[in-house]
Amino acid sequence: MTASAFNSLFFFFFFIFLLLSQSSSSFHPLDPLTPSEIKTIQHTIKSSNLGSTQNLSFQYVGLDDPDKRTLLSWLSNHTKTPLPRRAFIIARLENQTHEIIIDIKDNFIVSDRIYNGYGYPTPTFAELEAATSLPFTYPSFIESVTKRGLDMTQVVCEIYLVGWFGEVRKGKRMAKITCNYRGGTDNFFMRPLEGVTVTVDLDAMAITGYYDRIRVPIPKAEGTDYRASKQKPPFAKPTNGITVVQPDGPSFTIDGHMIRWANWAFHLGFDARVGPIISLASIYDLDKDEYRSILYRGFISELFVPYMDLAEEWYYKTFFDAGEYSFGSSAVSLEPTTDCPSNAVFMDVYVADQSSNPVKMSNIFCVFERSAGNIMWRHTEVGIPGKVVREVRADVSLVVRTVAAISNYDYVVDWEFKQSGSIKVAVGLTGILEVKGVPYTHTNQIRENVYGTLLAENTIGVNHDHFLTYYLDMDIDGQDNSFIKAKMQTVRVMEGRNNSIPRKSYWTVVTETAKTEADARLRPSLDPADLLVVNPNKMTKVGNHIGYRLIGGSQATSILSDDDYPQIRGAYTKYQLMVTPYNRSEKWASGVYTDQSRGDDTLAVWSQRNRAIQNRDIVLWYTVGFHHIPCQEDFPVMPTLTGGFELRPSNFFDSNPVLKVMPSKPVHWPNCTVQP
Repeated sequence: MTASAFNSLFFFFFFIFLLLSQSSSSFHPLDPLTPSEIKTIQHTIKSSNLGSTQNLSFQYVGLDDPDKRTLLSWLSNHTKTPLPRRAFIIARLENQTHEIIIDIKDNFIVSDRIYNGYGYPTPTFAELEAATSLPFTYPSFIESVTKRGLDMTQVVCEIYLVGWFGEVRKGKRMAKITCNYRGGTDNFFMRPLEGVTVTVDLDAMAITGYYDRIRVPIPKAEGTDYRASKQKPPFAKPTNGITVVQPDGPSFTIDGHMIRWANWAFHLGFDARVGPIISLASIYDLDKDEYRSILYRGFISELFVPYMDLAEEWYYKTFFDAGEYSFGSSAVSLEPTTDCPSNAVFMDVYVADQSSNPVKMSNIFCVFERSAGNIMWRHTEVGIPGKVVREVRADVSLVVRTVAAISNYDYVVDWEFKQSGSIKVAVGLTGILEVKGVPYTHTNQIRENVYGTLLAENTIGVNHDHFLTYYLDMDIDGQDNSFIKAKMQTVRVMEGRNNSIPRKSYWTVVTETAKTEADARLRPSLDPADLLVVNPNKMTKVGNHIGYRLIGGSQATSILSDDDYPQIRGAYTKYQLMVTPYNRSEKWASGVYTDQSRGDDTLAVWSQRNRAIQNRDIVLWYTVGFHHIPCQEDFPVMPTLTGGFELRPSNFFDSNPVLKVMPSKPVHWPNCTVQP
């Protein structure tokens, strides 16, 4: 079967699949693991020779994604035998890392491979909790706390992985622990015990190093507590209450993990490492009377957060929040009416703990329709004698939201679907800054580089970056796509006697189709250009290649030196955009094993092969970046800072796809009248 014939067959059956398949009791091949499946994984491994020892731990348990072509073939023939359900497990046993694939349906181990390369799997929450308890019985730590006149019961400790800084090989899973003081506030992050660091071997679960290097005042508790009950007058005047009412219920349906709303249909999955996964996003084209594919798979692949302080207690704080700390497992329960509006519908997920017991995570997703008073389209025509023509359509969209709390930061992740065909992706950064204790109470005392901003007495907010790299497997009306830079180029008008137009210049569009990975790497630029993914095999009625435009938002990329060890590990953050051919094994930008990795298995390395990407199944890797210079408004809790991007139709439809969207039925409140 040719590629074009395969694509045509798939998309013919896809619409039927969306309408007829997937009762809530059946599995979609991309559904996250269920509690019973997680227990099956536990039983299968513990019943094998791997379960004969007591120190087996499950570091990662997730769906072993079916191959893309296999899945698309199954979708077009979904009445046949279901696809196998397999799980991918990373486990630690006898200080070795095992990669295990299990057939869940038939309860057997498909493969078991010992990984001997550089890097280690993500620590489990149980390991992190056990490690942070170690200092409280360690004599030197107890002495340090006592010398500072502090109450040990008010000390809270946090763990940080140590990264890689040129060592040949550490040979151990190491971490460092620093601590804070809660006394007088729940915002213990604002009260660091600066200078005290504990080094821990995570496999032996023992302290291997300790130092108490400096002594500076612990920042005051006053003014740091963010809880409403702890605030003192004067108070800001509250706004009047706002609610969203849908008397007829939501316009979307959730069937298992398939969500349908307006002209959209997509699958919502979840992974312990990366969190929410949007799959098979397709839009119904009213004129063509069919669903058309846009995004095969999208998720946050990695979050690189390097801090800029070079002190002994700080230089190693260069976090990879997905690969090192499990971004997905860090998701928190969402609160109705605060995290999400009153019309939201909530969804739960399950993850596996260190023993592969299923753990329920409640209200991890909220799904809701948003009508914020925006306008989808409008026009007022006053040029017709004796009449005024006015047409307006309110902009209503569908939002899928989750929030991950990784130590001090909270990340608000939104996928927003618009009836116009756009997908708007946003991430909001909020929570608490990572701060450093210093002896200074005013900026006029500072005579050294403090690597940040004095936010309050004895408190420095340390400079840092956030780089969120999104994985976007685009399928614009089929798998074979191309990436195009449509550059705007200034053209000077030639002067001459035959030129009667008094213009001096105009701009025109020059398109460049990326043939290889190197052609598609983009850094932020002042030169205007549209970034397009097109299907070169299909055209609109008037002959334009159908496509989608990537409209960037936050365009910061890393400005660390290329030879800096954290930058070697996160080298892909030098680029705002990279494009690779689809490869099932390439989905985590920092590599499978991020802890103590040395950057030898990352997106930057894969891309060095410079593979062909023209008219191929391609993946976009877009980095949303922030350079964060802390300011006093970020103290003691940070107002949300938002960035993101938009995927917007570009000649995908033959005309405005929302022209025939009729005005929504007005909602009439009982016993209410409109005031003149």
